[in-house]
Amino acid sequence: MRLHNLLLGGEKWPVFSVPLAGGRWLHVVYRAFAEDEGVDYLLHDPGWWESAELLAADEGHFTGPGLSWAELVAVADNGLPGGSTHDPHARLLLLLPAFGDDAVPAGAEERLAAALRARTRVGEPERLAAALLEEQGPCGPVHWTAAPRGYRTNDGEYSFRNPAGAYARDAARLKRIARALAP
Repeated sequence: MRLHNLLLGGEKWPVFSVPLAGGRWLHVVYRAFAEDEGVDYLLHDPGWWESAELLAADEGHFTGPGLSWAELVAVADNGLPGGSTHDPHARLLLLLPAFGDDAVPAGAEERLAAALRARTRVGEPERLAAALLEEQGPCGPVHWTAAPRGYRTNDGEYSFRNPAGAYARDAARLKRIARALAP
């Protein structure tokens, strides 16, 4: 409970950032509104966008997922300097709650287990990695497809990247998200 209070209590909100290509950023914000605490996963291009794009939110009513496995790994491994950490294991674990994908490739379990071994004290990282990849957070796995307009969408009921969903972003915003996440 103390860690929860440190991250979500008070007036200063912890923000962890991962640099993306083209000067863009993926920010993880531990939001500390009274009675509305949560974690937001935001994409931002400070040179071009008026405001950040919300990819996912982990709170009382989860919205997402916002990242496919391929996008998660590309962001974790991009090797760009800056941000909160350069470590690919830390980046993978930081962004994992925003991930959901029903087509997790062979090797994903070992990759996640390696990150857990490197950055946690979990007794059986392989077992935890298998469980995390099977369950994939509040929304579970979603199916990703390439839209004809050059961006990826999914079928998650609560995803901003599902053009048929209640939280759908328009095509221009989905394209903008895809460009920001491209390696």
